[in-house]
Amino acid sequence: MNTTQIRSRIGEIQRELAALGAMRPGSLSEQYNVCGTPGCRCKDPKKPKKHGPYYHLNYTWGGKAHTRFVKAADVGDVQNELDAYKCFRALTEEWVDLELERVRQERDRARN
Repeated sequence: MNTTQIRSRIGEIQRELAALGAMRPGSLSEQYNVCGTPGCRCKDPKKPKKHGPYYHLNYTWGGKAHTRFVKAADVGDVQNELDAYKCFRALTEEWVDLELERVRQERDRARN
């Protein structure tokens, strides 16, 4: 890829980044729990049926781990935000790789 192509791809990346919208880091997990109520269906010795699903968002930000409950109605929106963040990370990584390659090519040309 020459420097013109690199600059063109960087422009595409910038447009894609601007269109991402809401994002958040982390992962979403589905949990099923057993309660403390004696005789509850979740404690049936033959066919226990745990309570749930409950959704948890887990992420680390600023060096601190966080866990948040997510309402079932919000799971789709949260998943879209998580996907947007993954896309953001992939695009910025590609951008940096392209910039490093562009700088290398320009320095090689300047030496010759």
